[in-house]
Amino acid sequence: MVEYEIRPATKLTLGMQELWKYRELFYYYTWRDIKVRYKQTFFGFAWAVIQPILMMILFTFFFGKKLGVPSDSTPYPIFVFSGLLLWNIFSTGLSAASNSIINNAHIIKKIYFPRLIIPLSSVMVTLFDFLMALSIYFVLLVYYGVSVNIFTFILSLILAVFITALSTFGIGTYLAALNIKYRDFKYVIPYTIQILLFVSPVIYPVSIVTNVWAKYLLAINPLSGAITLLRSAISDVPLDWTMVLISFAFAVFYFFAGILYFKKSESYFADLS
Repeated sequence: MVEYEIRPATKLTLGMQELWKYRELFYYYTWRDIKVRYKQTFFGFAWAVIQPILMMILFTFFFGKKLGVPSDSTPYPIFVFSGLLLWNIFSTGLSAASNSIINNAHIIKKIYFPRLIIPLSSVMVTLFDFLMALSIYFVLLVYYGVSVNIFTFILSLILAVFITALSTFGIGTYLAALNIKYRDFKYVIPYTIQILLFVSPVIYPVSIVTNVWAKYLLAINPLSGAITLLRSAISDVPLDWTMVLISFAFAVFYFFAGILYFKKSESYFADLS
């Protein structure tokens, strides 16, 4: 007869080895969240495409046509859609991850498994939505006749998604731990996400910020560097690598800080949930 003893970790770690051990459970939670999200909906997975298209149309009409917001010599629909691709990963992932522990409280109280799986799987669902919307992005590039260097475009896309996902994982896990302890965050997070939409260069280019220090301050938000990086592959505007590196550095910081705080706090999840 084999006995297993569960002990608290002797030191604070990210728990990556344990996550790998429970990788099948991680896959199950991710696939479950994808199915639950679109269960009993008329359009099903098409909602992953419908939402960014509607937002693109609205932003193009009000900001592109009525207000004349510049788009770095790129057709405004493509310009704003490239921002929405990454924004939807961040906003949807943040919202889902912050409530994930509370929504799965009944499971946390019954069995042991790495709690980190829950917020991380919630964010992974947004990457599925991203892949769906990416197909529309390719159609827009062809429709508007935007020529791109395939290698540069793919590299920029991968790096931009990596920066976005990294920051979303980190901030999402941090908010998940805070939300279960302070339920006020349940009401604060939606408003914060709305504010971040206008702080992030989704509907406007970073080039309109003329002050260098203000631009680098904007880079504290990792989406600023990620969106700028993705758009650089479809526009003639030179890429500011300093800004991208600042955004990447903060994305890494948010990732490790968020996960470490989550690991430090997870011992009381079952009691508070």
